[in-house]
Amino acid sequence: MSDATVTSVTIRPEEAAHFGKLARDWWDPKGSSAMLHKLNPVRLKFVREAVDMHWAGDIESVRPLAGKTALDVGCGAGLLCEPLARLGAEVTGVDAAFENVAAARTHAEGAGLAIDYRAGELGSLGLGRFDLVTSMEVLEHVSDKQGFVVQLAAHLADGGLMVLSTPNRTPMSRALLVEGAEMLGMVPRGTHHWDDFVTPDELRDLLQHAGLEMGEPKGIAFSPMKGLHLSSDLSLNFIVTARAA
Repeated sequence: MSDATVTSVTIRPEEAAHFGKLARDWWDPKGSSAMLHKLNPVRLKFVREAVDMHWAGDIESVRPLAGKTALDVGCGAGLLCEPLARLGAEVTGVDAAFENVAAARTHAEGAGLAIDYRAGELGSLGLGRFDLVTSMEVLEHVSDKQGFVVQLAAHLADGGLMVLSTPNRTPMSRALLVEGAEMLGMVPRGTHHWDDFVTPDELRDLLQHAGLEMGEPKGIAFSPMKGLHLSSDLSLNFIVTARAA
C-alpha cells in the first residue's frame, strides 16, 4: 500500500526501481495499485477535514485550497495530486521514479489539470515552501526517517499544514499488510518491509525533532462491512496532521 518512492537523500534505489516498474498500472483500479485506489478516498476525507479545521474555511466550498500551494512527496502517478488540484491548490508532485512522474504527467494532461511534477531527490530540487505538504505511505520506505521528516518540515510554509500516513508496526499490520496482502495478491511482493514501519509515538518523536507538533492520530482500519475507513483503531495504519510547534 505505498504511494511510492521517497524523494530525498534517504532514497533507496531498490524502492524507486520497484515502484517504477508499477507505473503503467498505477491508474488501473484493478491493477497492482488497486489497494491505493481503495485507500485514497479515506485519506482524502481526512485531508479535507484537516484543511477545513486548519484554515477555518467554508466546509461547503468545493475548492477549499484555492490560492494555496500543495506539495505531495512520493506522489507516484498522482493519485493524491489530482484531487488536491481539484480542491483548488497549485500542486507540485515529487517522486524518485522517473517512470511514475511520466505516468503522472500524462494522466494529468488527459484530465486537463496543471500539476508540476518533478523527478528526483526532494532536497535537490529547490522547490521552496508550501502551504500544504503531504506524504502518504512513504515514510516506511526510507532508510533515514529523521532526515526525511526534516526535509518535509523544511518545505512547509509558516502557518502551513502537513499530513502524513503510514502503516503502524504491530502484529496486525504484519499479518494483514505484509503476509496476508502479498499472499492474496492485493499488493505486489516486496512492497512492504514490516521492520520499517513506525509507531505513532515514534512518528511523534520524529516530528518533534523537526520542530513540528503532531495532531491526534486517526486510524485507517479495515472491516468486511465498511472496507477501509477512518477509525480510532491505529493497529493497521494511521494518518496524522503536523504543524509548527
